[in-house]
Amino acid sequence: GSSGFSFCSPEQTKPLRAPPSSQDKIPQQNSESAMAKPQVVVAPVLMSKLSVNAPEFYPSGYSSNYTESYEDGCEDYPTLSEYVQDFLNHLTEQPGSFETEIEQFAETLNGWVTTDDALQELVELIYQQAMSIPNFSYMGARLCNYLSHHLTISPQSGNFRQLLLQRWDQVTRKRFHAFVLFLGELYLNLEIKGTNGQFTRADIVQVGLRELLNALFSNPVDDKLICAVKLLKLTGSVLEDAWKEKGKMDMAEIIQRIENVVLDANCSRDVKQMLLKLVELRSSNWGRVHATSTYREATPEDDPNYFMNEPTFYTSDGVPFTAGLVIHTWMILMMRWTQR
Repeated sequence: GSSGFSFCSPEQTKPLRAPPSSQDKIPQQNSESAMAKPQVVVAPVLMSKLSVNAPEFYPSGYSSNYTESYEDGCEDYPTLSEYVQDFLNHLTEQPGSFETEIEQFAETLNGWVTTDDALQELVELIYQQAMSIPNFSYMGARLCNYLSHHLTISPQSGNFRQLLLQRWDQVTRKRFHAFVLFLGELYLNLEIKGTNGQFTRADIVQVGLRELLNALFSNPVDDKLICAVKLLKLTGSVLEDAWKEKGKMDMAEIIQRIENVVLDANCSRDVKQMLLKLVELRSSNWGRVHATSTYREATPEDDPNYFMNEPTFYTSDGVPFTAGLVIHTWMILMMRWTQR
């Protein structure tokens, strides 16, 4: 068997040999020779141009690396997943075979990857190999570059390069969001014992969270804003308390940025609603209830929950505004108008 990778697809069969040529001489028989030694007579093939010296004939798409393992059982063809995975493993173990076998691999894929689902499966297989085997990174990058230029399928859902980048982008976003929320949980739960024996939270994590929030709001697209909302719902109350103890107004600055996003950014309606709910949560002291010793009737000035049960109003694009937020937004617009 060959040491190279075995290429096999449902269209591939064993090589066929040409039949004998009509130019081969047919033995002349006489009665004596016929009696002395039996002869095998080959029926002539009229008008044939075939020759015994002609090279072996191979069907289209056949590879010389096609090994005995598939020749002995061609009725049991591999699936696309098995075929691609075998080649990826082969490249991982023998990266030097890339130059000699990549062209045939791409040609075989062009005959096999003819649907959106097959292309998605191919992208997923390469992605999983790169994620699970660090040594495949360089060879995987070369493979992706070659396939992006030589795969012929280009469906409406995107070609190979576009689907590959989308797959990596999805992973990057998910991992980044998971990392941000992990830092939030770390800030809430990691305690550092000070010199006086008291436990405090890690200031370095607090600084990191502030920088992450700046980064998320600096490019106010939906996925980053959603991540920021989740982080602030998780850590907002603790962060604000810590900043206030140091005389900082960081949370007020963040809320101002959120209000600017709601008014100006081209994020989706659902995300704007999430941002408004977050502003409302903060206005209610992050949902924390403080008991009072004496009863007094609530007013908009001293009770942040005053407007919580009021009717809901909607903007022209369908974003819900509570009565409190309507007044708050109106005040922001008036301030901007007076500053012109």
